[in-house]
Amino acid sequence: MSHTTTDEPARQASGTTVPVLAFAGIVVAVMQTLLVPVIKDLPKLLDTTPGNATWVLTSTLLSGAVATPIMGRLGDLFGKRRMLIASLSVMVVGALVSAFTDALLPMIVGRTLQGFAMGAIPLGIGLMRDMLPRERLGSAMALMSSSIGVGGGLALPAAALVAQHTDWHALFYGAAGLGVLAIVLTLLVVPESPLRAKGSFDLPGALGLAAGLVLFLLPITKGSDWGWSSPTTLGLFAAAVVVLLLWGLMELRVKAPLVDLRTTARREVLLTNLASIMVGVSFYVISLVLPQLLQLPSETGYGLGQSMVVAGLCVAPLGLTMMFTAPVYARLSARYGPRTTLILGLVIIGIGYAGGLGLMSAAWQTVVTSVLIGAGIGLAYSSLPALIIGAVPASETGAANGLNTLMRSIGTSVSSAVIGMVLANSANDVGGVAVPTMQGFRVSFLIATAAVAVGLGLAFFLPRRRPAATTQLRASSEEDANLARAEQALAEQALAGEGVAGESPAGGTPRGFRGRVLAADGAPVARAKVTLIDRHGRQAGATLSAGDGSYALAVPAEGPYVLAARAAGHGPLAHSATHTGADHPVDLDLALPGETVSA
Repeated sequence: MSHTTTDEPARQASGTTVPVLAFAGIVVAVMQTLLVPVIKDLPKLLDTTPGNATWVLTSTLLSGAVATPIMGRLGDLFGKRRMLIASLSVMVVGALVSAFTDALLPMIVGRTLQGFAMGAIPLGIGLMRDMLPRERLGSAMALMSSSIGVGGGLALPAAALVAQHTDWHALFYGAAGLGVLAIVLTLLVVPESPLRAKGSFDLPGALGLAAGLVLFLLPITKGSDWGWSSPTTLGLFAAAVVVLLLWGLMELRVKAPLVDLRTTARREVLLTNLASIMVGVSFYVISLVLPQLLQLPSETGYGLGQSMVVAGLCVAPLGLTMMFTAPVYARLSARYGPRTTLILGLVIIGIGYAGGLGLMSAAWQTVVTSVLIGAGIGLAYSSLPALIIGAVPASETGAANGLNTLMRSIGTSVSSAVIGMVLANSANDVGGVAVPTMQGFRVSFLIATAAVAVGLGLAFFLPRRRPAATTQLRASSEEDANLARAEQALAEQALAGEGVAGESPAGGTPRGFRGRVLAADGAPVARAKVTLIDRHGRQAGATLSAGDGSYALAVPAEGPYVLAARAAGHGPLAHSATHTGADHPVDLDLALPGETVSA
């Protein structure tokens, strides 16, 4: 497992940091839905076949899926802000490439580069985790997580308006402008996180994961064109299984893997990731079905005959409601925990889809459906990063959230392929044009409801945790347990009259950790309890800080440790650190957060 280097995050985020990071997330999401209003016109616009035109969308999806976990890991190693700016810069270059071409291949190249921006979501969540005080973290992560839906929902009417009234290349110029604005704001407002994971970048692991994902997602997105039982589709699925199995075996043997599969296999992480796939499926169904239903001519008997712009406006509440549920999520999660808010979100999505089956005969009914499902998806999406961060060490938050975002992308890919197949197979052929039927729309809603039911089943098996422990989101759930054990041991010693083991408030130690215990404002904290916990969760030493906040602790052997610190009037801290066995002490200051307020 990776461990952080010396410094505890300096929580120096300003009030504008969270809105800027959320804006970067919205810009990324805009990239994903930018071409939805002109999908049906792409073959004519690019002078190519419908099958080739779908690569313009597929390429973005594939590059986003590959980039997400890789950028998360690079952020953990080299700086999350740095990698966030890199992601947005690649996206801007891709948007400009697409803006200057009418040819298929350059357009695919541009869209592939735009897909790299998907890594910005886990990077933004990681930056928030590193910099924000815990009382602000819940609502901030909820806003960042739901920005995918917010951007998607808002982009639909805006892109439709642009596509209907100007040259469609203006979509890319606008997206590039938004990307540049996000980069400038990030440079001005967002500080770099001092947290770093130790180790090197696992290049073979990155290449193996990229190959496995492409082999898996390619037949999912193109299966309906190639035929689900064709040798190409089946062969790619088989190759994906082989490559991903070999990749998994390799990752288990690497010292610093791209994805820590042992952490990923923990029940809380695994079930959250599987539930994320189901939320991704349910999110994409409404984005695919409602715009088509709204734009179908009323002469069909069930189409609502609305313009491209009106259809976009009717679906826009999906994104807006997701944005407004972020602060609601923070209050619910503080009181009941993210597991409960995930369950509640999935129930609301299920009600939205079940009710939507009977609300398809007027434009206002689609708005009601959008609002309900948007509220549910907002709560569900907001819960996912909190569940992940509560279960992994601080040094792995970028990679872990990258993997979680990847799971949502897989959900939307599967949803896109399955719903596309359902609508195509149930369509009526009218003068050589495939017209989706009401039966196809209803079956699509039933598939989404089934996905929600599976997600609910997974969520119920998530372990229950106290809301306070969940919302505080310390370095990891393991370290929480270690801290509790250490404090219990200290209390037992005090009751027994033994004093505190290893007290050396001001003295130095030849091999161990030394430094100062500081308050959130940088002032020294005297008589803070500092406990050393080894990799097995056992207490390896303890001390009290001196009047100037200084402490020193000897270590019995080299290796990873947790330093747990607690003082009256301050929140507790559990900090990962590694001692290399050198004969000189490791300097490590411990910054205690402000006093926590119980929910």
